Formats: sequence, C-alpha cells, structure tokens
Amino acid sequence: MAGLVAAARARELGAEPVVYEKGTRPGGSMLLSSGFVWRYRSLEVHLEQCPGADEALARTLVERFDEALDWLESLGVELLTRDTGNPLTVGARFDPRQLVETLARDVRLGETTAEPTILATGGFPVRLARDRALLARANPWSEGDGLDLARARGGAIVGDRGEFYGRAMPAVGDIAEQDFVRLTQLYGRYATVTSRDGRERFDGPPSWSETDLVQEIARWPDGIAWYRVERSDLERRVRERTVGEMIEAAREAGAPVDEDGEGIRVLVQASVTQTIAGIRIDDRARVLDESGTPIAGLVAAGVDTGGWATGGYASGLSAALVFGRIAAETALD
Repeated sequence: MAGLVAAARARELGAEPVVYEKGTRPGGSMLLSSGFVWRYRSLEVHLEQCPGADEALARTLVERFDEALDWLESLGVELLTRDTGNPLTVGARFDPRQLVETLARDVRLGETTAEPTILATGGFPVRLARDRALLARANPWSEGDGLDLARARGGAIVGDRGEFYGRAMPAVGDIAEQDFVRLTQLYGRYATVTSRDGRERFDGPPSWSETDLVQEIARWPDGIAWYRVERSDLERRVRERTVGEMIEAAREAGAPVDEDGEGIRVLVQASVTQTIAGIRIDDRARVLDESGTPIAGLVAAGVDTGGWATGGYASGLSAALVFGRIAAETALD
C-alpha cells in the first residue's frame, strides 16, 4: 500500500513514478487485510499503547492521518465506514481490492530495482515467520528486501526484530491467503490460553489488539496453544463476528475442537502479519544512518520502517498511507 500511495502522490505532484512489484500482483499484504486503516485518538494514547515509539513519528501519524484519509477518498477510494469499533482509535474501512484498482498504475510486476528512491517492500514478515517456524499471515514476497537495501546503503535499523503483529489462526498448518481474515481467532480476551502440553499459561488479559498474546504463543512449543472459552461467551461479538462463529470457522477448517459441558477449546497457531522493527526514518520519511543523518536520495514508508509502533501495535495501513504520501513529497522536494 505504501508504494501505491507514494506513486499516486508523486503523480499528483507532476512526476511519472514506476512501482517495481516483486510479486505477481500489486497490493502486498494490504490486499489480504480487512481494510481497516486507523490512528490512535491522540498522541498520548499512541505513546501509551506503543511505549517505545519515536514521539516525532507517532505525532506525524496522529496529526497527518485525517488529511491523508480525506485525500485517499478524493482519489476515488470508497470508504465503507468511518467507524473502527474501537474507542481508542479513529479511522475507516475500505475494500482492499477497490483501493488497488484505483491506485495501481505504472506497476511492473515481477520486477525489482537495485537503486530505488522509495523503499516500500512490506517489512520482513516472511523471513521472521520462516526463522521462527511460524505461519506467515502476509503476502509471500515481503522477505525484507527493503531492509537489506537500506542497510547496504548505510541505513540504521530500529526496534526489536523479534517483535511483530500477528493473529491466532486455526492450527491446521498452511492457510490460503484468501482465508486469512475469515479464519482469524480473535477472542483471546475471553479465553483461558495454555500451551499444547499445558505447561505454559498466558496470564491475561491481553492488550486490545491481542498482539502480546500472539507473541507469547509464538514462544511456546511449535507456536501452538489451546483457547478455551465458556459457553456463555460464545455469543460475544468481536467486530462483525461472534466467538462461536470464529470457532465454527476453525472447526470447518480442520482445527482440533474439543467440547465439554461447560466450555469449548480450539487449537490455534501464532502467525506473523507485520513486523514492528524496521528502517530508521525521520518525520519526513528520510532513511537515517546510525548517527541520525539522512542518507541522500533514499526514503522509506509503510512497514519497511520502524520506530512508530515500538513496544506495541499501530496500524500498518496508517503508516503506509501517511508516510507513503510524505515519502513522495520528500523524494520530489
């Protein structure tokens, strides 16, 4: 998304950008998402939720998000709702496919370039998932190319490379990308969570995003856990689905589901969607070296970058939208 946004803003500013897309289609992991793009309601809330975040980057996300969302809509991206369903956040939801159809121009599929101006390769979730033997709940091409290119040109990396945003998914092995959203098991807040062998237990409650819970499960044997909920919680709603509906989706996908008179449990696996560490940038999206000096001619956007969500979770789509626009403006300055 960051690359498509940057290209759209660059065209608006009179440039003729080319998007080099390593994969077989544009849109990256954004195309596989639910389409919710959001910011925290205030800088204070952002820093509470992401206590290691760079304040300047967090402020940029909070202060420039609303205008960026209006800009996205002005380009023809339809906003399906302006409600996130979360009292901590404000934002909107779009149809990822419609966004790609609207923004994807001058995209060269299956190509890369050794000398990019803007890095927007989607972080390194595939590399992290492979290294830790976890499910990659992301597009299959985000291996960390942007990270490697930035480092080769002297760029610094910020954040813990083991920190990630992910979801609990049915423990059925590989899952088709079109099922990433449908099969998400997002009810850890209502569950008793233990490792498969029962030796580990998560002492909740988890954060609202449940990212801390998924990261904990990823440290357990095979990255697998049991979620057990009481029958009285099956009708609780998380966004548009009930706990019971999510469990039934896991059952239909083939995950082990055990029932007794009082509760039901589901075997889930940790997955990696978005890496949190990334290329160090300033609030103009300029890539910085270890001394904090901008590297001439190189900017980065989206989840290739780090520092804006350290210690917690913030919207990767928001970082793509806000810093994608900024990256184009800086590159053409």
